[in-house]
Amino acid sequence: MTQQPDSGGFFGLAGKRVIVTGGASGIGHATALRFAAAGSRVVILDRDEKASRKAVEESPELVAWVRADVSQHEQVQAAFAEVDRLLGGIDVLVANAGISERSRFLDIQPTEWRRVVGVNLDGVFFCLQEAARRMVQAGAGVLLMTGSTNGLIGHPYYAHYNAAKAGVILLAKTLALELAPTIRVNAVCPGYVLTPMQKREYSEEMLAATNRRIPLGRHATPEEIADLFVFLASDAARYVTGQAVIVDGGEMAGGVASRFGTVAAGSTPADESDG
Repeated sequence: MTQQPDSGGFFGLAGKRVIVTGGASGIGHATALRFAAAGSRVVILDRDEKASRKAVEESPELVAWVRADVSQHEQVQAAFAEVDRLLGGIDVLVANAGISERSRFLDIQPTEWRRVVGVNLDGVFFCLQEAARRMVQAGAGVLLMTGSTNGLIGHPYYAHYNAAKAGVILLAKTLALELAPTIRVNAVCPGYVLTPMQKREYSEEMLAATNRRIPLGRHATPEEIADLFVFLASDAARYVTGQAVIVDGGEMAGGVASRFGTVAAGSTPADESDG
C-alpha cells in the first residue's frame, strides 16, 4: 500500500534526494519506503532486476531503480552518474547492500572471502566515496550504512561477514572525523532482523530458539531498522555523527555472555538486501 508523505516538518526530509543500496528487498526496501513516506525522492540501487522492477512497480512513490553490483567499482560509478541525471545530486546515502554466507573459518575459500567482503565492505566504500564527493561539492549531506552487531563482537561461522561489518563500523567513525562538519556519518548495527532471506533459513524451532535469547523476545522487523535510518538522516539527529547505533532488542546488553546459550545452529546474522 502506498504511504502518504508527511510535510517533512519535524524530520525535514521532504524533497531530500536519497539513494538506498540493496533497496529491492528486506531492510533496504523498507528504508526506501520510509524515506518516500517522509517526502524524499528515492532511488534504489540493486543488482536484482526482478525484485527491483517489482519494488518500483508496486511503490510508485519511488523515483527509479538503477542496476548496480556494488562490489564492482565501475558499476557503482555508472550508477551514481545515472542518479545525477535522475535526481541532480544526493543528500542522503544509505549504503545497505550486503550478503551473508555461513562457513567454518578453515573452510572459507578465497573466492567466498572475496565475494562476502566485496559486497559488504568494498561495496560500501565505493558508494560512500561516490556520494561523499558529491556532498562535499554541495556543502552538505548524510552518509549512513548498515553495520551489524556481528561487527562489534565475535560470532562463529561468519569470519568474513564479521570482518567486513567491523570495517564498515570503523569507516563510519573515520569518515565522521574526516568529513565533519560538512557531512554527518553514522552506522546502524542491527541484531537479528526477520527479513525474507532470514525466514528462508529458519525452521520454526530455530526461530524460537533464537528469539528466546533476545530480551524483547523476537526479531526486529525491517521497518524498525528503517525508522532508525530515517531518524539519523533527519534534522532531529543533526548533532549525531560518528556513531555505531545498536538496534538489537537488548541482545548485547549482557555483554559476551548474551551471545551464547540457546543459539540456533543454522541461524544467520541480520541480513541486508542482496544487492
